[in-house]
Amino acid sequence: MTADGRIIVQSGTQDLGTGTCTVMTQIAADALGFPMDQVTFELGDSNFPEAPVSGGSQSVASVAPGVRAAALALREKLVAIAVADESSSVRGVAIEQIVIENGLIGSRASTHREAISAIVARAGKPEVVADATARPGDEKKQFSMHSFGAVFVEVRVDRDLGEIRVPRVVARYGIGKLMNAKTGRSQLLGGIVWGIGMALMEQSVLDERSGRIVNANLADYHVPTNADIGEIDVGVVAEDDPHINPLGARGIGEIGITGVAAAIANAVYHAVGVRVRELPITLDKLLV
Repeated sequence: MTADGRIIVQSGTQDLGTGTCTVMTQIAADALGFPMDQVTFELGDSNFPEAPVSGGSQSVASVAPGVRAAALALREKLVAIAVADESSSVRGVAIEQIVIENGLIGSRASTHREAISAIVARAGKPEVVADATARPGDEKKQFSMHSFGAVFVEVRVDRDLGEIRVPRVVARYGIGKLMNAKTGRSQLLGGIVWGIGMALMEQSVLDERSGRIVNANLADYHVPTNADIGEIDVGVVAEDDPHINPLGARGIGEIGITGVAAAIANAVYHAVGVRVRELPITLDKLLV
C-alpha cells in the first residue's frame, strides 16, 4: 500500500484474455476490504513474484490463493498500525473486532470509520509491503479436483449436400466457485465456439515435401464466424471446492472446448447414421 492509499499487487502471471487481471484485482480488493478502483494488479513481468505457467486451466486456482494470502498479510499489517496509533478510533481494539470496508477502518461496536491511508500517513510510512506464498499440498493425492462439464448439441444435416449446421448448444460446467460471472461465462462461450470450429472447420494441411502448413493464414484456415454460431446456453453448477484452495475455485480455461467436438460427432451420427472419427466433420465424409 502506497502513502496515498493505493494498493498495488504484483505477480509474474499472465493474462491471455481470460480475465486474470480483473479476477486478481477483485480478490485482492475483497480480502483487503478496499474498493476495486483503489487496487492495481500488475503482471506480465518476470521480475515480479513467481507464478506458474499460464496454461493447463490453472491460473485462477494457483495465483488467486497467493494474491489472497498476500492481501490478508497486508491487511494484518495495516490493522496493527491502526491499533497502535494513539489518534486512531480503533486504538487498543481487539483484532477480531476490526472491520475494513471501502478502505475505511473501524470497530464493529461503532459506526465511526477512518481512512486507512490517513493512519498510514500519520505513521510516516511511504508504503506498507507484505508478501505471501501459496503452494499445493497433499490434497492432490487425496482428491480429484478437476473441472468437468456436460455438452448437448442439436445439429441439422442437409440431406442432399451433407452441410452441417449447429443451431443450439446447451452446456453445464462444474468449475468450483466462480470468481467472476462475466469473464467466466465469456471463457466458456469462447471455448464452445472453438469446439464448433474444431468439429466442423479447422484443419491444418501439411505439405509432406517441405514439412510446412500450407493453409497457415485465416484466408485458408477456416474458423467459425457469427453466421456459424447459433444459440448457446451455458451455465455453471453452484459449488465450492473446499479442497483445492481457500477460495474454492478450480480452473475454466480449456474446459469450455472439451466435449464439444465429441457431442457434435455423436449428434451427426444420430442424424444420418454415419460415424466420423476424423476431424473436421466435412460434408464429403458424410456423402458415402
